[in-house]
Amino acid sequence: MEVSEQSRAPEPHAPNPPRYWFPAKRYGWGWGLPSTWEGWLVLVAYLGLMVGTARLCPPEKNMAGFVAAVVALSAGLVAICWWKGEPVRWRWG
Repeated sequence: MEVSEQSRAPEPHAPNPPRYWFPAKRYGWGWGLPSTWEGWLVLVAYLGLMVGTARLCPPEKNMAGFVAAVVALSAGLVAICWWKGEPVRWRWG
């Protein structure tokens, strides 16, 4: 007895696993170093913007502006990590 192509149940396709830019740390909470070129680009851009902030708004001359820029850039980095990174939770290893 042959089974026709139409009566055969479709094989479930395994969905592609998500491609995280920032993997979770092995111990603790948060993310580790980037695992993709996009993650590295985000990290290098963040570091470049931090250097630019220190040069354009030195803390010796404008502490409030410097702190505001650092907080804004860091919040942006965390937001990108949250969006494109592995879900965070406390990890014991």
